[in-house]
Amino acid sequence: RYAWIKARPVAGDKAAGSRLLATLRPFVFRRYFDYTAFAGLREMKTLIDAEVARKDLAEHIKLGPGGIREIEFIVQLVQLIRGGREPSLRVRGLLPALSACEQLGLISARRSKRLAEAYRFLRRLENRVQMFADQQTHELPADATQRQRIALALGHAAWADLIAALDRHRAAVSEEFDAVMAPAQRARTSAQAVEWSALWQRCTAGDVDTEALVEAGFEPLEPVVSALEGLLGSPILRAASARSRERIDRVMPALFAAAAESRAPSACLVRLIGLVHAVARRSAYLALLDEQPVALKRLTGVFAASALLADRVITHPLLLDELFDDRSEGPPPDREEIEAEILRRLGSVADHDLEREIEMIQEQRLAAHFRIGLAFLGKRIDAMQTARALAAVAEAVLATVLRIAERDLIAAHGHIDDRPGEGAGMAVIGYGSLGGIELGFGSDLDLVFIYDGAHAALESDGEKPLEGARYYARLAQRFVHLLTMLTRSGRLYEIDIRLRPDGGTGLLVSSLEAYAAYQQERAWTWEHQALVRARAVAGDVGLGRRFTEARAHALDARVYGSELRRQIVDMRTRWRKESDRSNEQVLDLKQGLGALVDIEFLMQAIVLEHATVHPRLLGVTNTADLIDVAANASLIDARQADILREAHMLMLARSLANKLDARPRLAPRDEELESATRRVLGVARELDLAFD
Repeated sequence: RYAWIKARPVAGDKAAGSRLLATLRPFVFRRYFDYTAFAGLREMKTLIDAEVARKDLAEHIKLGPGGIREIEFIVQLVQLIRGGREPSLRVRGLLPALSACEQLGLISARRSKRLAEAYRFLRRLENRVQMFADQQTHELPADATQRQRIALALGHAAWADLIAALDRHRAAVSEEFDAVMAPAQRARTSAQAVEWSALWQRCTAGDVDTEALVEAGFEPLEPVVSALEGLLGSPILRAASARSRERIDRVMPALFAAAAESRAPSACLVRLIGLVHAVARRSAYLALLDEQPVALKRLTGVFAASALLADRVITHPLLLDELFDDRSEGPPPDREEIEAEILRRLGSVADHDLEREIEMIQEQRLAAHFRIGLAFLGKRIDAMQTARALAAVAEAVLATVLRIAERDLIAAHGHIDDRPGEGAGMAVIGYGSLGGIELGFGSDLDLVFIYDGAHAALESDGEKPLEGARYYARLAQRFVHLLTMLTRSGRLYEIDIRLRPDGGTGLLVSSLEAYAAYQQERAWTWEHQALVRARAVAGDVGLGRRFTEARAHALDARVYGSELRRQIVDMRTRWRKESDRSNEQVLDLKQGLGALVDIEFLMQAIVLEHATVHPRLLGVTNTADLIDVAANASLIDARQADILREAHMLMLARSLANKLDARPRLAPRDEELESATRRVLGVARELDLAFD
């Protein structure tokens, strides 16, 4: 595989040679991240080192320490691991490959610069040595005259200056090479590692040493023992290859050690054992755990902190790669970055393989969620930033899936709009948490679809033409199907489309004109409450702007009288009765008295009552932003705004934390929560909204 990276047809039937290389591509560049390449290249390096020692080639420009081969190994390791999923890495030249690694964020700019400078220096030196020797050699000359000629040819006044530069570059290359290839070897040699290895060997011999586990802090013990016995008795483990079993025997002691140092040793180890069970037959993932102590340390931290993220890694081991990526410790990607990455990955899917396209989008969605979860757990972003980031992921996914749905519809029925592009003529409207830019981990999406009424009388130009209304109905149906299609990677999102005009009995897609008329003439108060959080999230940008105008007109055109507050309180009471799971011990963070939905209803009441006089209320859909706008308009005072902001952030943060730990949205009624809910209900009463 290593040798095939550089292969190209050079003579004879070049077309046949190209076909051969295309056939071999899946062998060279595996579909999934292939960390087994570490072991393969390490074995090759061991053989090379043995030859260097045997032939006394320590000063060899190519094979010696810090030489050309080590630079090639560093870069080509990344190519072998990721080339199957990153087409830009499938290049033959080392410098173009190094540049691609840097552009993808796989090698830092600093490391890339060091390696490129060293590579150019070594290649120039190689060229001068061979030129003056008039033969293919990589050994430095002993002759003083030859040395001086080479030094001068490379811009150095003396041989000693050249050797100093050579030593500097070699040291840099060796440092980079050791950082990539050596950590796992060093991690296994400590005395503590030997003790954990002995414990694992006793387990494999049928003796789970409960005393040693308790002494190491693994309590409660029962789940750990059960998980170990389940792994050891698993047919999957017994059927594992010798190499996989060897890796497991190296990985398990490292997992014991890492879990013991985590903040939740027992829970962490149980989850780690679950991961080993899930990947026991997948040598590439075992190799990652075996070869990368830094990734293993990150993994342990995640598994100790989040049951949800642990479960997603176990279910989707591809997420392990996020732990190997230094970007996982940075800020989460924004919508543009996510969408660009999805489109780039889709470019490598052959022949519009629909299931593979949706799987690819799902993989990117899961990876983005994982990075957002890591950022929230690491306190690099707060609850509101987390919710906004999750909404950005959803918008990127919706935009991409709509493109695919439109592509498929055009293939079957042609165009209906002379402005082809993303959802031309149709807009996707987000309601609820998506519209309010407060999405959670695992939230479903409330969606409504509208199309340009001017297209209703048009007909598509394909072989099987459709008139406008049917065309957009088909587009929406296709879009919904793709979003909810079950693949090996799961569904993209669960969606709810019942907030459309006339609810479940209404048309799937409405013209903007019909939608606007419904909102102005027939919509119930609760539908206008929902409209407060609605916004265009994908599709035709111009139509989205017209929707925003229609929404504003609907919300500021209707004059609500004294009945508004009573209607909102009645609606809140009915909903709470159906959905609130609070009791004396725990608070439902969403539906409980004084919790998130109460704050949302309170702000919706302010919008519906005051939008006519204060149109800036219609410019935002997010609850926190509405609080700010209402305070700036003096519709609530500074004290009330602070109470609502703090309570909203607290409830949102607790909800996200519960979800990440796979707990329901119920929280013990501690003093912080009790104080927050009392104060929210106090503000509601001051505004004549007696939710309690």
